[in-house]
Amino acid sequence: MSVNKPIVIGHRGAMGHETENTLASIQKAIELKVDMIEIDIFKIRTGEIMVFHDDEVDRLTNGSGFIEDYSFDQLRALVVEGGHKVPTLQEVLDEMAAKVDLNIELKGADTAEEVNRIVEENIENGPWKLNNFIISSFKWEELRDMRASNSEIPIAVLTGKDPLNAIEIAKELNAEAVNPHFEQLNAENNVALKEAGLKIYPWTVNDEQDIMGMKRLGVDGIITNYPERVK
Repeated sequence: MSVNKPIVIGHRGAMGHETENTLASIQKAIELKVDMIEIDIFKIRTGEIMVFHDDEVDRLTNGSGFIEDYSFDQLRALVVEGGHKVPTLQEVLDEMAAKVDLNIELKGADTAEEVNRIVEENIENGPWKLNNFIISSFKWEELRDMRASNSEIPIAVLTGKDPLNAIEIAKELNAEAVNPHFEQLNAENNVALKEAGLKIYPWTVNDEQDIMGMKRLGVDGIITNYPERVK
């Protein structure tokens, strides 16, 4: 059976090696020669777009409570596991310097407009280009808001259920890809997604046998905590 060579997408940077969504994790993913990095963002109380995965800060910091309730100064005062700080989206963009592409997952509410502003500002000022970005979310209304703000930016529809259910919204948004949970992907729906003209970026594929299975299906990219295993 032929084996595809998908692009390698570092999940929250390279979170198998460094604390997720930190600048150290971003740096590690670049060192591991990923093609793309996936990060998660929220808009906090004072309006900044911060890179963090969980709704609450408890798991990874010395603080507690919902991240969206924090001011910038309060959030920056927290220590992330490993001695890190919660970075802003702009800090991640500066750290990456468009060396690899970036998948921005809209985790929080009301993020699309401000994320689009930051993306457009970085495209205008360089070195980023529009095709360096892809915007994803489980919150499909956020993706609709993003498309309303930007008619051209690449979009990926995130889903943890049968990925066939994402085809309709993907077509509505003129999306580039569907990002399914890898365990929900099989030979049949894989073919259907491809016939719909969509790329497939499954998450989060860490076991080497699972990685090989995704390659055999011919997926376009693999989101993983361990980029070196896909290589």
